[in-house]
Amino acid sequence: MYAETISNKSTEGEYEGDLLGYFTITHYCICSKCCGKTPDNPAYGITASGTEATPGRTIATDTSVVPLNTKVKINGHIYTAEDTGSAIVGNKIDICVASHEEGIQLGVLYDVPVYIVED
Repeated sequence: MYAETISNKSTEGEYEGDLLGYFTITHYCICSKCCGKTPDNPAYGITASGTEATPGRTIATDTSVVPLNTKVKINGHIYTAEDTGSAIVGNKIDICVASHEEGIQLGVLYDVPVYIVED
């Protein structure tokens, strides 16, 4: 479908999944600086898919590259594409984190392999 068919094993020999590609990874939280919504907005913290943005689970993607509800593995952790964003275009993924400070601390990661996780 949208993944390369190559063997992708971690250094421990665990199968990672089919490589989707190499992505730039950024981080966001639900604050007004990141999302433009304040806590009094009914859509505050709600993703494009209608779920609540959850650190450690939610990622924002370009849905033409990673459709909503797709599960991917990034650096050994499984996330679900539940959100979108105007700055998330092409091979870019925005990972939901717990605070604005955490997002700044984690920064931007370049050329990170992202794998499709099959249910």
